[in-house]
Amino acid sequence: MDTAGSAIVIGGGPAGMVCGLLLARAGVAVTVLEKHEDFFRDFRGDTVHPSTLRLLDELGLGPAFDRIPYSRLEQVRLPVRGGGEVTFVDLTRLRGSRAYIAMTPQWDFLNVLAEAGAAEDAFTLRMGTEFTGLIREDGRVVGVTCRGAEDNEEELRADVVIGCDGRSSLARAEALLPLIEYPMRLDVWWFRLSTPIRFAGSLLPRNGPGTVFVMIPRRDYVQAARLIPKGSDARLRAEGVEALASAIVQAAPELAEAAQQLDFDDVKLLDVRLNRLRRWWAPGLLCIGDAAHAMSPAGGVGVNLAVQDGVAAARLLAGPLRAGRMADSDLIAVQRRRQFAAAMTQAAQRVLHLGIEALLDGRVRLRIPPPVAAVLRRLPALTVVPAYAVGVGVRPEHAPRFARRP
Repeated sequence: MDTAGSAIVIGGGPAGMVCGLLLARAGVAVTVLEKHEDFFRDFRGDTVHPSTLRLLDELGLGPAFDRIPYSRLEQVRLPVRGGGEVTFVDLTRLRGSRAYIAMTPQWDFLNVLAEAGAAEDAFTLRMGTEFTGLIREDGRVVGVTCRGAEDNEEELRADVVIGCDGRSSLARAEALLPLIEYPMRLDVWWFRLSTPIRFAGSLLPRNGPGTVFVMIPRRDYVQAARLIPKGSDARLRAEGVEALASAIVQAAPELAEAAQQLDFDDVKLLDVRLNRLRRWWAPGLLCIGDAAHAMSPAGGVGVNLAVQDGVAAARLLAGPLRAGRMADSDLIAVQRRRQFAAAMTQAAQRVLHLGIEALLDGRVRLRIPPPVAAVLRRLPALTVVPAYAVGVGVRPEHAPRFARRP
């Protein structure tokens, strides 16, 4: 395919890899810069939601994704006051053949995208290449400086630079883009519990005295998240791993044996942030994904939102890039398309945080009132409402025609 127009994508996360792949399929010469040598990280969202799974099918990548190991999360069940559980979210009620969240390490998902990109002549992925700064001419971003494995500094130029470099985006900082930062009162401990216990495709949040856990079923282990008050990491670690194991046993007694095998070296801290750019662009530069709106882990929707950003950016920028008429108005169009989804999702997360904070303070317990549980059991179709909010989200995007493959 003949290429016209060029783009540099900073960051090989979900937003960057999806945007880069789709632009390359449109015939735009794309270079994706990823500062690490591989995609492996201590903390990466590992949820691939139904709308993202549908996108992979539209791109012809469904079979490749199905070859990587993943487990299916189909329901969220909550404990009922007085005993028992009730299904609160039922993803199987969504339309389509992918009515579940695929739980897989994000590096496997990114490798699927990287392999698809390698098949495109217009796509270049440079691993181990760190973005170091923006190049400006006449007030416009026209390229980047970067440093490779040999520590050699070089310049790359393109018609547009797309910042997908995460929550601590250097591209965003270099462009002095204005940021709205929301106060957060919680952080997350992230760790695995090796156990033969199966949760039958259901996510079950657990709440003990002043503790909140989310147990995510995986193929041969449980991925656990403990929500902790912000800034309490050092204090809680000083209490010893035995205190963590005891809290797990109180919240999830069936995981007692697995809890005894824990080591604090395996417990990673996620500094929870929630922020959003007021303006996602500068002349020649566009920020998307976490670089434009850092999401909290609540609902596990960050990956899905970043992927949708990548699709929208590629769809709206491919034409102008191919025609050689890239303008600021095209960058503005991407923000207009995606800012509502980001704002609404963050608003929902902020409401959810209020409930989490009440749980952490010990003011309430995670228990569904029996009358509410009775309604959900009598009218199970209601569970599709939160399923759609989590699994599909606000303003889902479809693959543009130029990017689709059989």
